[in-house]
Amino acid sequence: MLSSGLTLIFSMMGVLNFAHASFYMLGAYFAYQTGLVFGFWPALFLAPILVGVVGAITERYGLRKVHKFGHVAELLFTFGLAYVIEEVVHLIWGRAPVDYRIPESLNFTLFTLFNTQYPAYRAFMMIISVGMLISLFLVLTKTRIGLIVQASLTHPDMVQALGHNVPRVFMLVFAGGCALAGLAGVLGGNLFITEPGMAFAVGSIVFVVVVVGGMGSLVGAFIASLLIGAIQTFSIGLDLSFIDLMGVLGVVIDSNSSWYAGLSITISQTAPVLPYLLMVLMLIVRPRGLMGTRES
Repeated sequence: MLSSGLTLIFSMMGVLNFAHASFYMLGAYFAYQTGLVFGFWPALFLAPILVGVVGAITERYGLRKVHKFGHVAELLFTFGLAYVIEEVVHLIWGRAPVDYRIPESLNFTLFTLFNTQYPAYRAFMMIISVGMLISLFLVLTKTRIGLIVQASLTHPDMVQALGHNVPRVFMLVFAGGCALAGLAGVLGGNLFITEPGMAFAVGSIVFVVVVVGGMGSLVGAFIASLLIGAIQTFSIGLDLSFIDLMGVLGVVIDSNSSWYAGLSITISQTAPVLPYLLMVLMLIVRPRGLMGTRES
């Protein structure tokens, strides 16, 4: 969901939003605050709307002002905005994690496979994610709204001449992308930890997913997120060193060799780095990503 929102903003507006993960954090905090009053299910709808409103205000009174100065100014604005949002969170909710929990109605085991229990809440997250992706894809490709949004990026003067308010279209697109990030925060904040550092924890991996999948491609973001998730998950479970892998290939490394210490590292130890290595490899082999159409 995070990658889809970021891809939506970039593909429609050409803006690479460095503060995107901060809107994800706001979604978690808004869901926590509204959940105290209304409960989880109303918060599931209210929090993304509130984040979308914050995104619309940001685009109208901030990003639109610096748009005329080019992409560098936009990057600097969103980069600084991430720090501002983090400090606002510190002022309102403090620096300690908040008690945002999974609702009791979804806090049970859905099924057990090979002695491993699969939580119902993760299945709920999966259903919402896939449903959101399909809905977003259909809106952008099969509806009049989607055609107007795409035409506003490539032919803004023609769209304006046809009577559409192009700046308002961009504002709604940015708000929609932020709302998707907020929805991800609502669903992820209680499964993980809702605290001021959560934006920094996921911010970098979101950009890796977008680059590997292809800038501006929703399908690419979906495929890349599954690929990177599988790489990280399975690599953590493999307690094999690179020496063991080379032994399978018939290559024997002498213990006195200078390479022995480096190759004795297990795959699970390198799991956090593997997505970034994949991104570097993708930039070398296929700069436009898996499903991207542009290399710049």
